[in-house]
Amino acid sequence: MPRVIHFDISADEPERAIRFYHDVFGWRIEKWTGPFDYWLIKTGEPNEPGIDGGLAKRERAEDSITNIIDVGSVADASARIVANGGKIVQPKRTVPGAGYLATCLDTEGNLFGIMQRDESAR
Repeated sequence: MPRVIHFDISADEPERAIRFYHDVFGWRIEKWTGPFDYWLIKTGEPNEPGIDGGLAKRERAEDSITNIIDVGSVADASARIVANGGKIVQPKRTVPGAGYLATCLDTEGNLFGIMQRDESAR
């Protein structure tokens, strides 16, 4: 069954948001070494409940906090989303070293992502 595996926080000023989440919650936030500006967020230890996330500069006014759901195939899940009244906002794109990601809207206008994990993605 697909589960939420990651969250993304969009920020107008990433450095300000990084300070906020670190100072409020003690989260460890480090710059990703990939091809675009992105910071990885560790919210706790691997043996504790919860998920980790990331932070990036806001691209669109409606971007806020987005849950990312693990799927076996972005193409198949995208087709099911559309067939059930949802929308694809950003089609499948590659996240190098992580997999493939699409951004979607549910029937209520809530933004979420779907991720097909593939460490060999380039």
